[in-house]
Formats: sequence, structure tokens, C-alpha cells
Amino acid sequence: MGVQVNLISKEKLNKMGSMEKIRMILDNVKEGKIVVLESGLTPEEEAKLIEFTMLEIDHEKFVGIELESYPQREKSLISKILGKKHGRLTIIGPANRLKTIEKQEDLIKALIT
Repeated sequence: MGVQVNLISKEKLNKMGSMEKIRMILDNVKEGKIVVLESGLTPEEEAKLIEFTMLEIDHEKFVGIELESYPQREKSLISKILGKKHGRLTIIGPANRLKTIEKQEDLIKALIT
């Protein structure tokens, strides 16, 4: 059985609201797909995604998500002052299919089964 990986561009994500992103991610992951977000999520969006995931867990059909991202490097004084942080890249998948092997500041190793 193959694994579908959906690579979502920064441009598409910028056109979506937070709840729309979360619903799109959850719908894809519940179907067994791996989602890779080019620009990642804000910490608040990640928290909401985890919250909504917990509400939808069904131990027979949907066991949860695995989520990994590495943080955006600060680009300017203004972004530091405003506290705007998005992950540079986020990978999200079903917890029973995606396993993080190693995570560093600039490398994520994951196994997809």
C-alpha cells in the first residue's frame, strides 16, 4: 500500500484561515495521508490542531497525529518585537504511520510506514 504525501505551499496556506488549515490537515491525516506544510503553523495553530485531534480520536479508525516542525529563524527586529513565529516546515501524519526518528534544528528524520 502506498503513502500519499500532500505538499502544501506557503501561498495556499496564506489564503486560508486558521480553522480552515486545521480542518484541511485533520481531514487529510484521517484519510491516512501525510501533510507537509511549506511555511508551517503558528504555535497557536499547532495547539488548536492538537486540541481538535484529541476530540476526534477513535482508537479503531484514528489514533491521532504525529507533528514535527523546526522553528523559523528570526529575520528582523520587527518580527522579534511582534513575536510572529511560524515553523519553517511542518510534517503531519497519522500517529500509526509517521514516526519521528530524529529532530535537530535543521533536520527532521521521519519514517513513514
